[in-house]
Amino acid sequence: MSGGAAAGPPESHFGWYLRGLREVVSLPALILASSFVGFAALAQGAGFTLVQVVFMTATIWALPGMVVLVGAVIAGNGLFVVALAVALSSARLTPMVVSLVPELKAERTRPWVLYLLSHFVAVTSWVVAMHKVQTVPRDFRTSWYGGVGSSLVMLNMAVVTVFYLTARDLPPVLSAGLLLLMPMYFLTSLWTSAREAASKVAMVLGLVLGPVCAALVPGFSLLIAGLAGGAAAYAWHRLQARRAPT
Repeated sequence: MSGGAAAGPPESHFGWYLRGLREVVSLPALILASSFVGFAALAQGAGFTLVQVVFMTATIWALPGMVVLVGAVIAGNGLFVVALAVALSSARLTPMVVSLVPELKAERTRPWVLYLLSHFVAVTSWVVAMHKVQTVPRDFRTSWYGGVGSSLVMLNMAVVTVFYLTARDLPPVLSAGLLLLMPMYFLTSLWTSAREAASKVAMVLGLVLGPVCAALVPGFSLLIAGLAGGAAAYAWHRLQARRAPT
């Protein structure tokens, strides 16, 4: 008789994918879906078709980039300007991809799998992953995160479909309120998931510098506030590291 622990049920990539799908039944997913309700109303009012809205949800995925696209089209910008605006908006997700990929990667993980999963990186999926990925066996993390990301995308494709068809019945104030719910969730989620004090310093500086820059340089407020706040937070982090006892 073996003295080792009894073996549990065999694990599989499909089993962990299904576990990732379960994350769609959560408060973060509910808040995200609520924001997509507001986006469906916004896109319909801007003249986008249902097919276009669902396609945007599947391909752009991150909600701020979709809002940027709609706003740029409403403003009458050309295709190149619209594409550039969406690309710059999505570039903010690069640090999230960089921090998440080492957590997902196993010894035999193929690069194309990581490239595919990077499409699902947005604030909600990133927060869920960084909070729970350590509880998933490393060899099955890509399958689990594939379930997390794909379930959120499929959920919100269904949400925008339903509420696009019923958006005219929603009060405009309610639609706007639901759309603004997501930034509030982003801020609170990033604050609670921050692993270093410098991240919280950067968020506080962003809250302070954002309105100031918007009043002084409205055309470049986000860029200037982000660069200045991020640089100051990094400098503060390096100063604290030097002061720390070795």
